[in-house]
Amino acid sequence: MPFKRNIEVGRVALVNLKADKRYGKLVVIVDIVDQNRVLVAAPGVKRDVISLKRVAITDMKVECERACDEAALNAAWKAGEVESKWAASAWGKKIARQNARASLTDFERFKVALARTKRSALIKKALAA
Repeated sequence: MPFKRNIEVGRVALVNLKADKRYGKLVVIVDIVDQNRVLVAAPGVKRDVISLKRVAITDMKVECERACDEAALNAAWKAGEVESKWAASAWGKKIARQNARASLTDFERFKVALARTKRSALIKKALAA
């Protein structure tokens, strides 16, 4: 089966290096600098050159021209419904779940632990019957 996530203009990528200020943000590849670096931009993200080691390529793609301006990129981003597609994808749901768990307070973690033990007790009781 051929590889389907090619590095190309318009491809949506996720910045995955924690040391990067854009960590966890979706960006669009606007131009290819060389075999190791690309020019990326997105609504709310400053246009910048980034190494391909710092991004994870997604299946999503927006229709934009090479080195397009900010207005054209914003229009393509909205037309491609990138945010809604990302929220509906398994990868996006997984990251949202991780962020939600990371932002829990001590009391909320305690409530989750209690709910988990109650659920486990109900399952054991049902299986024993």
